[in-house]
Amino acid sequence: MRLVSRLFLVAAFSLLIVTCALADGTPAGTDITSQATINYTITGTGYTELSNTVTTSVAEVLDLSLVWQDAAPVEVQPGTVAQALAFRLTNTGNGSDGYNLAGQSTLGGDDFDPVLGNIHLDTNGNGRFDPGLDELYIPGGNDPVLAADAFTLLFLLNDIPSNATVNQLGASMLSAASNTGVGAPGTVFTGAGENGLDAVVGTNGGQGDGQGSYRIVALSAQVAILKSAVVVDPFGGSQPVAGATITYQLSVIATGTGSTNGVVVSDAIPLNTSYNPGTLMLDGTPVTDAVDGDQGDMGGTTPGAITVSLGDVAVGGPGKTITFTVTID
Repeated sequence: MRLVSRLFLVAAFSLLIVTCALADGTPAGTDITSQATINYTITGTGYTELSNTVTTSVAEVLDLSLVWQDAAPVEVQPGTVAQALAFRLTNTGNGSDGYNLAGQSTLGGDDFDPVLGNIHLDTNGNGRFDPGLDELYIPGGNDPVLAADAFTLLFLLNDIPSNATVNQLGASMLSAASNTGVGAPGTVFTGAGENGLDAVVGTNGGQGDGQGSYRIVALSAQVAILKSAVVVDPFGGSQPVAGATITYQLSVIATGTGSTNGVVVSDAIPLNTSYNPGTLMLDGTPVTDAVDGDQGDMGGTTPGAITVSLGDVAVGGPGKTITFTVTID
């Protein structure tokens, strides 16, 4: 009777331990110990007996979540490079684990395919991609390793095709997988967990992915200025000697879309040269040196500099050309 009772209680508590060991959250390697007590009476005398102690070490559960972090499709322009999507990788298992990463940008259901680039780790932990600071991910070389419930941010970079058009969407996906093992939930990797314990694949199969997207926005207008110089010396050559004349040309061009307004160009007369009065021109038309009704002046708006107000420069148009001459002192 005593032996049967003891065996029944030990078996019952063993079953309870197995059930508890499958509960979420208990750290891998935690020892769950249990001991049963039995009380009984024989011919009026009470007795108490203890069962043997049963110890069960919690196995390591392998699982993760990977979630896109940008609040909306990242706005990009055609032809731009190294555009980042942010993802949060969380170890939802109960032990430390490392993860290998991969990107994919040829997905169905979008308007264009981004050109897959690199993956970077959020090295400084500030939540944004910093070129030159955030570490380049090298598969098998610097796989992120996370303690249970810990997380890190990752950046998936893509180039944007130059032929993408406004309001098109392009998708890209980041995937992560446990270095310990992946498989159907419940798959056991014997002795592969922490401290040589078994590792058990969790609900998500020990792997996951997150998908982010880009949206094409219109190119904003940009104004570029290019300066060139032609030297004519007093001897008919092109040597920059005293007395030589330098003709400066400023070419202003607007690109992109939209409009450019209130464009003003100023250019200081270089040291060791003297401005040649009456040489300021806009698109081949003379502009007086005084501050008056035309578009430019010399030294009136900005001391020691020519200033020309171009107003609106048409995007995609021929641009504007300013010229003036100085003499080397």
